[in-house]
Amino acid sequence: MSKLARKPIKISSGITVKLESNVIRIKGARGTLEKHIPEDIGLAITNDGILVSRKNDEKPVRMLHGMYASFINNMIKGVTEGFEKDMELFGVGYKAEVKNKSLVLNVGFTTPVEVLIPEGIAVKVEDKQTKLIITGMDKDSVGLFAAKVRAIKPPDSYKGKGIRFVNEVLKLKPGKSAASAGGAGAPAGAPK
Repeated sequence: MSKLARKPIKISSGITVKLESNVIRIKGARGTLEKHIPEDIGLAITNDGILVSRKNDEKPVRMLHGMYASFINNMIKGVTEGFEKDMELFGVGYKAEVKNKSLVLNVGFTTPVEVLIPEGIAVKVEDKQTKLIITGMDKDSVGLFAAKVRAIKPPDSYKGKGIRFVNEVLKLKPGKSAASAGGAGAPAGAPK
């Protein structure tokens, strides 16, 4: 059994949870989220919180058990706090701006790249138009949109120019000049 799904998921104050057939709706201060639950996963609302159970012990159902407990936990966090992804643009002349419902990126292409911002997601541009803050209630859609933005110009492997997540660790390659300067001559231990 999933460790996460063993205990009931706590329901914070100010949150209402409704179960209608195979759909769970969670409403909080930031809005409402809903999720379809498979028939093999059972949900019950108790005094302790939401209890997620499974109806049999087949392997696919065991895998869904913990996953849906995690989904419900993320929904509760989403309607109370929300989720955020911070991104940075590295490169000379790289900048971003929000126009209407689109994110416009100038990242070294001949024309700016325009990305439509999905409903339920907010994008804020800060720090001289090089820092993006993507926020929203649904963890999946925030992560998916951030990955879509990063895929427009992923960091290159030599200088790290491109769009990356804040605190993302990149392993940069040394390049030709660094490789030839340190590797010239015979290998170590070879006779001269």
